Amino acid sequence: MQNSEKDYNYKEYLLILKECSPYDFSEYSDNSIDRRIKKIMRDQGLNMEELVLKTRTEPDFVEQVVEAITVNTTELFRDPDVWNHILKKVLPALKHQKKINIWHAGCSTGQEVYSLLILLDHLQILDRAEIYATDISKKALEQAKKGQYFYNFNAEKYRENFKASFEGETVPDFDSYFSADADKDLLKIRTDFSEKVQFIKHDLVKGDLPFYNKFDLIFCRNVLIYFQGSLQSKIVERFHENLFPGGTMILGSHESLGGFFKTKFSKNGPVYHRTNSFHFKY
Repeated sequence: MQNSEKDYNYKEYLLILKECSPYDFSEYSDNSIDRRIKKIMRDQGLNMEELVLKTRTEPDFVEQVVEAITVNTTELFRDPDVWNHILKKVLPALKHQKKINIWHAGCSTGQEVYSLLILLDHLQILDRAEIYATDISKKALEQAKKGQYFYNFNAEKYRENFKASFEGETVPDFDSYFSADADKDLLKIRTDFSEKVQFIKHDLVKGDLPFYNKFDLIFCRNVLIYFQGSLQSKIVERFHENLFPGGTMILGSHESLGGFFKTKFSKNGPVYHRTNSFHFKY
């Protein structure tokens, strides 16, 4: 007898997805996963039984599901106050270093990667930075590597965010970093910037790290909110292990640390500093 749609709920579907792929979404936020699976079914015109069948029989479809589950929105210089703090309070402390290691975990389509590159360039320390950007989504990484984004709808907001991020500083020329083509609705980062970053496909939940570096800066903004508390803790512990003492972790504006990790990090404004050996002081 065939299974009916009611035979599966989204948690059972995630087990099937785990069997058919290298991905494990069992510790993602319940509400987030439920909402995204329903959207996949709606967009594809499938009921749950049909979704399960396609997942079990079509490997390419599995990748489409993963892309849909992991999609995250981002933008250039989102939350300008955070970038202004990084510009004035975090990056100047690294100016004495010969090498600056940076990891963008869950980099999505790369806008925040390029936001940081612009700040590094403004402070004339970009040449010393080694930058890794990872994401589970192949499609997102492809766009990040190109450094190309829709422009017309976002043009005013991008420029406003850019200007606000340099408040109190001499604001550089936005157009010195980007080429804009209104007719093609295209904004493209400078080629030398996109070539500066090592973009790597990586599953933050279960994949071994694709590098052996420790880092001065780890960005993971608006990613943890999609995970359950136990998984958030595992990932923050990984970040802690891979930061230099005094290194900085930057989370999303609606993400925070609690409990055990309050002894491992010191919060300064919108960022967190690893505290094991010494406290970061401005």
